Amino acid sequence: MSSTVGEDALAAVSVRLSKADARTAGRGAREGVSPSQVVISGAEGFALGQLLPSHRTGSGCGPSQQLTCLLLRRGPEQGGVTRKGQGGTMGTSVFLCLCIILFTGGSPAACAGNSGSASHSTAGTVEKPILLNNITDAEAFVSGAEVVVVGFFQEPESPEASQFRLAAGRIPEVPFGLSISPVVLSHYGVAANTVTLFRTVDNDRRDLDMNSKDVDAEKMTRFIRMNELRLVTEYNPVTAIGVMQSSLQLHLLLITDKMSPKHPERMRRYRAAAELFKGKILFILVDSNLKSNERTVSFFNLKKSQLPALAIFHTPDEEQDVLTLAEVSIKRVQDFCNRFLQRMQKKEDEPEEKALNEEL
Repeated sequence: MSSTVGEDALAAVSVRLSKADARTAGRGAREGVSPSQVVISGAEGFALGQLLPSHRTGSGCGPSQQLTCLLLRRGPEQGGVTRKGQGGTMGTSVFLCLCIILFTGGSPAACAGNSGSASHSTAGTVEKPILLNNITDAEAFVSGAEVVVVGFFQEPESPEASQFRLAAGRIPEVPFGLSISPVVLSHYGVAANTVTLFRTVDNDRRDLDMNSKDVDAEKMTRFIRMNELRLVTEYNPVTAIGVMQSSLQLHLLLITDKMSPKHPERMRRYRAAAELFKGKILFILVDSNLKSNERTVSFFNLKKSQLPALAIFHTPDEEQDVLTLAEVSIKRVQDFCNRFLQRMQKKEDEPEEKALNEEL
């Protein structure tokens, strides 16, 4: 599955209110509260949080953070969030609520933008992408890591290829490949001057067309950071976009304190469990130690004293379940996921059985 993500799509994220949300906003207006400051109730009465009217690109958010800032600046009346690869527009779903929590977390610090990549690079450092001369080399490269990025170009020294190399230097932990082979481009069904991110967690890819807009290394870096979903993806304002666009509709959250001395072992077991559900469930880490995640914890009716905990939900119908844990184990994570999968399967089978009985 492939999705092309251009700058217009990256900048178009906003919130669609349900009718209940609109009533809440109207009540706030009657009470003399500015619509941009109203606490909006989302699905199942969950507060999306306060949209911050004071949060502007001029207050500490550079161009690399424009996507996050744009969400805060634009009013909730300005459209919806579209899930890539699927038709239609998402309503105010549980998952969308979780995304909005991050974007409206209460301070400009929530505008994480490109901060993840900045710490990995040194000024002037340029990593050389691996040259992929044939299909065999390209396929081996793509399957060799959880996330890889390949630049498809006509000329290895073109301006676009030069910007691609700069982006590679900013994200040394992600393997970069480069191909100018027409056979390789044809094999992946891409045009020249396309940057493609491949990820194994959901067997998905994201294409960035460098011909349609003036895409530079900074925009490329942001595109990669937003879409680099891994076997276990840490939830933050940058990865929230990629999570939202994932083809996987089942999301499992491990809500835990990363500062705990038990965290490394918990993550080892959680990651091992994620291997068992690759391609079925997207495993996500939520750090309960972060203030921006407090509402995520409270949404699932959890208290910090009950953590660590697992929370699973199905994005189309908002079906969910929560399990508090004395400790994380592979078996407990596996059993929890299997029970939920069985429940969802039974739910899908019920209409078919009902229809069959009616025919008889």
